[in-house]
Amino acid sequence: MAQHSLFGPDFGTIQPKPVDSRYQRLRVLITVKAAPNPSETYGETVCVAALSLDLGSPGWIRLYPINFRELDSDSRFKKYDIVTVEAKPNTSDPRSESWRPRADSFVVERHIKDWDRRMSYVDDYVEGSMCALIDAARERPGARSLAAIRPKEVLGLDIKPHPGWTQDEQAKITRYVQQLDILDSAPLTALQAPRFKAWYRYRCHSARCPTHRQGIYDWEIVALQRRFNDQDDASVERVIREKFWDLMCSRDRDTIFYVGNQQAHPRSFIILGVVYPRRAKPRSGS
Repeated sequence: MAQHSLFGPDFGTIQPKPVDSRYQRLRVLITVKAAPNPSETYGETVCVAALSLDLGSPGWIRLYPINFRELDSDSRFKKYDIVTVEAKPNTSDPRSESWRPRADSFVVERHIKDWDRRMSYVDDYVEGSMCALIDAARERPGARSLAAIRPKEVLGLDIKPHPGWTQDEQAKITRYVQQLDILDSAPLTALQAPRFKAWYRYRCHSARCPTHRQGIYDWEIVALQRRFNDQDDASVERVIREKFWDLMCSRDRDTIFYVGNQQAHPRSFIILGVVYPRRAKPRSGS
């Protein structure tokens, strides 16, 4: 289990959103880029989760909506980039971590490259009980909606064909691509559904854990499928399993899941990303 520092977050409390609705400058470490979802207004939107680097206000931050493909090249960021952004509390979302960013305000300071340096930021946020997080969401509407969970045991990875967009999602895409861009006569590009969906099955550290099965909504699993788009289904499924099971969940990796819920389904959590640094080797000695 993680050993938290004296300056780490208190998992029993949550920072309330400021009442001031003006944009504020945030400095954060990007930890999650979720898979894009269809949007009638933006074509596609991405949810980003980050850790606040404000020592006076530590905690999780959700930045949404972001149309990542339309960001200027200078504003694009990767996971584990330290960025500054102007954002305001998202008053349409009751979750206290949720902020609405100004798309043209992202500034990338630097990238945190290796796992040791990344974990120096993340370690204090790692906890062991997914069950406790779900219980809190059931009992309190304003409970935490983002976390980093170190499972006791990862039981398996399920991969199934993606059924395609729902009727509502497809309608959003259709309405978006039918819009005319007054500055560009080129047609708008529709967001394609990935070929596969995947779920992790695991047991958390709660003594009464019934096991969890949570869908993977990580940007990486979609990008991986696009990279091998010219391959047949069996090959793409094999590539997913090699990375998300053979690598990320191997015995020599300290597997941790970034999890979050959805505004429409606050009691249901999904996996937004995976942390998988190598386990520390035991010291030899007498």
